[in-house]
Amino acid sequence: MTTSLPLDDVATAFLELAELVYARDEYDDIHDAICRAALRIVPHCDHACIATLRGGHQPHLEATTDDVARRVDGLEWETGEGPCVDAIVSQRFEWDPDLTRDPTWPRLASAVLESTPVRGMIGYRILVGDRKAGALNLFSDTPGGFDEAAANLGAVLAAFASVALTAKDEHDVATNLRTGLASNREIGKAIGLLMATYDVSDGDAFEMLRTTSNGLNLRLAEIAGRLVDDHNGRANETAS
Repeated sequence: MTTSLPLDDVATAFLELAELVYARDEYDDIHDAICRAALRIVPHCDHACIATLRGGHQPHLEATTDDVARRVDGLEWETGEGPCVDAIVSQRFEWDPDLTRDPTWPRLASAVLESTPVRGMIGYRILVGDRKAGALNLFSDTPGGFDEAAANLGAVLAAFASVALTAKDEHDVATNLRTGLASNREIGKAIGLLMATYDVSDGDAFEMLRTTSNGLNLRLAEIAGRLVDDHNGRANETAS
């Protein structure tokens, strides 16, 4: 079975993904967008999901198009086999176009055929930078629907997903760094104010902040920010 999609449709889907990644500052919905794009880009793809490894070994379902994909992903980890499980450690995509004929993963195939409409599946490894981050799973309800052309289109999407998620990861790191630097500046200002006000050492001033933070169950940076804001407010009142 040979299948194809109009090139304009495929190009449009990739352009929309590229805009999502490079024309915006928010990446919260990138996993969902990749899964939705799979249904448009890959012929006979009816369900999709992205699973990542948390802490290097704990699987986490980042996004799914529907309950069928969620169910199959869960069955993969329950049986310990399947395209997602294999793709994470493999250098290539893992592919079984027809689960009804000599399946690659017999235990998984039996469970999937019994409880879902899925009849074919492909798993692609996703990398973030040079780290193995997880897998993009595609599922088809059509036996043999995932031919070589479909599998190759999925591979292109998976490569794009790796680039997009690397961009997201770098954005998150930069955001966390900026937040951390801003918090550290506020804490430093607060320590300086306490040292000047109470004639204490920097260690004692930090301990005052920490004790207040624990007592109010608030983050240290938030306590420091409030202290600095209060000081600035009183200074402005005095100046006026």
